Amino acid sequence: MTRNDSSPVREIQLPDQQAAILARDDMAQQVTTDWFDPDFWEDQARPVSTGGRGGAWFVHHRGEDWVLRHYRRGGLPAKLSRRSYLYSSQRQARSFAEFQLLLALQARGLPVPEPVAALCQRRSSWLYRAAILIRRIPGAVPLPASPRYREEALWAQVGATIRRFHDAGLDHVDLNVDNILVSGERVYLIDFDRCRLRQKPGGRWQASNIRRLRRSVEKRCRDLSEEDRRAFWQALSEAYAPHHS
Repeated sequence: MTRNDSSPVREIQLPDQQAAILARDDMAQQVTTDWFDPDFWEDQARPVSTGGRGGAWFVHHRGEDWVLRHYRRGGLPAKLSRRSYLYSSQRQARSFAEFQLLLALQARGLPVPEPVAALCQRRSSWLYRAAILIRRIPGAVPLPASPRYREEALWAQVGATIRRFHDAGLDHVDLNVDNILVSGERVYLIDFDRCRLRQKPGGRWQASNIRRLRRSVEKRCRDLSEEDRRAFWQALSEAYAPHHS
């Protein structure tokens, strides 16, 4: 185990299991590779039913609520391997990268969940599997499930929130309505796999994020009338516009 008292993060090397864990300092003495196996938690783990490609569970542990997520492939690569990725280094493992990105976004005061621990486990000399544990945001639900779903004010709040992330340089490559959570009066973004902080905010990547979200709204919000979708998207767009930042 690498110790650095000035850092809230510890890296745990487990050579006998061909694994490494990145964990918040307060969890480093407890976490094991078993924590990333939903079967280990028995009835304290239940599948997340919305969003993603499956492979996510709500976990309850000693009064805390977490989300466990396995990294899974989609599309054609999934036909070859559902969970394995090409290994280059621990630092570049998808779970470790997302863990560190969450910490960086937290440091910027952005509304994201807190990472608990991340796993990188070798399957061979050139393949690995990854998983991450994140604190569950109390009372949070995806945008379409929010009681405020049909309020223009919420959509405007979503637009303003996305603007904050974009102004900080966050390129969210999977921005969709299921990765926008609402908890009471607060809006959060989640699921930062393959996302990154850009050195120079602005450009095509921001427009690409917004186009992806628009497609998601058209696909997932069909319970709204076309008129409402148009009005809500307008509220989001106006709040997102740069002059609102």
